[in-house]
Amino acid sequence: MRGQTEIMVVDDDLGMCHLLRSFLSERGYQAVTMVNAEDALQRYHAERPAAVILDVKLPGRMDGLEALAAFRKIDRDVPVIMLSGDGRTPTVVQAMKLGASDFIGKPFKDIELENSLKSALKHRQLSRHVASLREELQSQGPYPMLFRHSERMAEVRDIIDRVADTDVTVLIHGESGTGKELVARALSASSLRRDKPFVKVNCAALPADLLESELFGFERGAFTGALQQKPGKFEFANHGTLFLDEIGDMSPALQAKLLRVLQDGEFSRLGGTHDLHVDVRIVAATNCDLERAVADGQFREDLFFRLNVVPIHLPPLRDRREEIPLLTEHFLKKYSVQYNKPSAELSEETMALLVEHDWPGNVRELENQIKRIVVLGDDAATRRDLSRSVAMAADRLAAQALGSRSSVIAMPERPDGLHAVTPQATDDEGSYSLKDISRIAARKAERELISRMLQQTRWNRKETAGILGISYKALLYKIKENGLDKAS
Repeated sequence: MRGQTEIMVVDDDLGMCHLLRSFLSERGYQAVTMVNAEDALQRYHAERPAAVILDVKLPGRMDGLEALAAFRKIDRDVPVIMLSGDGRTPTVVQAMKLGASDFIGKPFKDIELENSLKSALKHRQLSRHVASLREELQSQGPYPMLFRHSERMAEVRDIIDRVADTDVTVLIHGESGTGKELVARALSASSLRRDKPFVKVNCAALPADLLESELFGFERGAFTGALQQKPGKFEFANHGTLFLDEIGDMSPALQAKLLRVLQDGEFSRLGGTHDLHVDVRIVAATNCDLERAVADGQFREDLFFRLNVVPIHLPPLRDRREEIPLLTEHFLKKYSVQYNKPSAELSEETMALLVEHDWPGNVRELENQIKRIVVLGDDAATRRDLSRSVAMAADRLAAQALGSRSSVIAMPERPDGLHAVTPQATDDEGSYSLKDISRIAARKAERELISRMLQQTRWNRKETAGILGISYKALLYKIKENGLDKAS
């Protein structure tokens, strides 16, 4: 029948074939029975059933173990359940080494075979799903998710496209975790140097003396421990791209040497007596304000102008929240493939919290949260953490808003007419701590603001979400959380 999962049975015992046909039919499978390995392999090659139930002892030139190896050559992921009255350990071990999904002795219990078949088919489905995701991710390439579906990031993509066929120096500004290295790699991949080396150096990861030797290399005997000559990163990146991450942490002495390379394309190794010439395209990145560093005398002005020929600013993730659902989907697929896990299903509440969270660690923080969800297999822990974080952020915003409007908060009065505020208030005294005040005020302010905006937009939730600067799903969650759905 069409639509039924097809299972191949290979056994020379016609009685066993009949028994297995009935067994499979009762459980909604379609059985194809074969009595020898040669015919079974030929039919499997043409029809590709979902799984094979294979007897160890078969007539003809090929026994069951040889047939198992042949099935695996046709399709390395095919689930093959071996049946045999011979339960000797060497036979079982050999079958499992050849890739059998399971080994069941005759006679067997129905539940034993049923569970084995369900498990094998589930594993097959997961393998195909992972293969499909891997193919999809490979077809996307490493950079599309960084630039899709966001107006701000489309501007970044436009700059990359416009400088692709030049060797102009680029300076990428942005908070940690916004994807500065991915932009640098995209610049390299789009340039005329795409087939040449891309070399990364983190200027904040090494002390000044080690960073100098890392960048420019050293000659034998240049310092204690320099037992042989070592080329630097500039030499490794020759004709390619050198990415200087966290350039703002570079020492003044190194800044001067880097300026010379940018001006003349020449430098000398530590302890060297002659200059080396390199052809390197420089892309730098920083998470600090280099203009302020220049004003404070901490960064060379001439170097800043050399680096800042084409500036690219990467906005933080909180300023491009529309990307969060798409990045989340991308990371779910990526880590399902990497860790060979089923693709996790996120609840609407979790997605709303993901969109609402401020992400101080930006894309890197989001990626790590999704990695955690995939590894653990559910989003409960992430939902708890995000709920706490979002609530704390709301408390802070509400406290700031209330503080800017009034310097006095009305508190319940005691019988003597004084406000019941004490350094360490307790419920027994009928008083409130500052933390209690902040939480209550935040919740109340949030509810009143959402309620007022909904009334002004005549309960147009999409328009309200736009005014409040949150996603539609986040607004629905807030409406439910504040009990406004009952008021409507």
